[in-house]
Amino acid sequence: MPGNSDMQIADPVDPVLLDKLGEVAVRTGLNLAEGQELVITAPLAAVPLVRCITEHAYKAGASLVTTFYSDDATTLMRFQHAPDAAFDTAAGWLAEGMAAAFRSGAARMAITGADPTLLAGQDPERVARASRAASKVNRPAMELITSFAVNWNIVACATPAWARQVFPDLDETAAVAKLWDAIFHASRVDVADPVADWAAHNARLHARAAYLNERQFESLHFTGPGTDLVVGLADGHVWAGGSEAAGNGITCNPNIPTEEVFTTPHRARVSGRVRSTKPLFHQGTLIDDIAVMFEGGRIVEASASSGEAVLKRILETDEGAARLGEVALVPHSSPISQTGVLFRNTLFDENAASHIALGQAYTKCLRDTDGLDAAALAERGANDSLIHIDWMIGSAEIDVDGIAPDGSRTPLMRRGEWAIA
Repeated sequence: MPGNSDMQIADPVDPVLLDKLGEVAVRTGLNLAEGQELVITAPLAAVPLVRCITEHAYKAGASLVTTFYSDDATTLMRFQHAPDAAFDTAAGWLAEGMAAAFRSGAARMAITGADPTLLAGQDPERVARASRAASKVNRPAMELITSFAVNWNIVACATPAWARQVFPDLDETAAVAKLWDAIFHASRVDVADPVADWAAHNARLHARAAYLNERQFESLHFTGPGTDLVVGLADGHVWAGGSEAAGNGITCNPNIPTEEVFTTPHRARVSGRVRSTKPLFHQGTLIDDIAVMFEGGRIVEASASSGEAVLKRILETDEGAARLGEVALVPHSSPISQTGVLFRNTLFDENAASHIALGQAYTKCLRDTDGLDAAALAERGANDSLIHIDWMIGSAEIDVDGIAPDGSRTPLMRRGEWAIA
């Protein structure tokens, strides 16, 4: 049967490391509070990891763990057999329930691992319409996440469909085992005390963010092959990285793994050219060799050697889709970059290189936003969109300077590595 191999996780997977990943996801990723509910979304092949996370969640005092599973095979059936009108439909009732759960205090856990190119052969217009419909109904829940109202976390599970694409020269069992090893290493769980190791890693990321917050640069200047880009930063921006306190007072790590420090660009102060340094895999489509031109904060020219039609449909999602909502700095020497593995998954690939994100801004990266409406946030520079899509622009050939309000420049990165102590 199509997709049957994705119904089970291939053996062997180290049960000790799998349990450590579940523990880190709950204790470090979520820092789940006693009595808190947890909502998990996961692919079917992630059942063993879901069970580890669920066990550690209840041990941490969770009152209820609820999991929603997705299935690549049935997702594909929609695009193969559903009537055309179906692609403007999304499960609003489920999205409303998710938003209600977060408003009531539930934590959010997303497990990633779907087939990166599941929809590569499908009609890109239908893919775009389905994505737009889902983004609209998920907007209330997404706003709670981007504003960091609740503690949330994303971790990864090695699935056969994903592993086959990352390691196409290996048989399925070997590919899954190798992907698990890469996930365990990148997620910092293949050490004696992962929780302590994460605490030390968070301290390093906090030090980088503190330096950048102290300097309050007006903009960043990225230069390198195909790139000469000035990213203006939002008024009153805040750099973040690693663990931080959510709006409910719980300190958590949203992404495992993470190597970035990031902030909010100014939606109208981005100019110049930039070229991607790694492919972007978006909803089953490979988008490679992205090259864009910004003027007045907006992309006015865009091309890609593959997936260009999908890229242009993304940029047409809404007015904010062609503007930036995030800029992040990641050293080329990050553990994920040094593996030499193209994970074909944004959670990992974005932590291998400095990156920017199209679309929705993280308003948590702005100071003093209480009571501000959308217009006031936009005036500060925060972008508004239905999407938030990261793509990589850093490499060993990219330099980054911080530009102060007086025009003076400070080298921040040289050849992809931090140039500051």
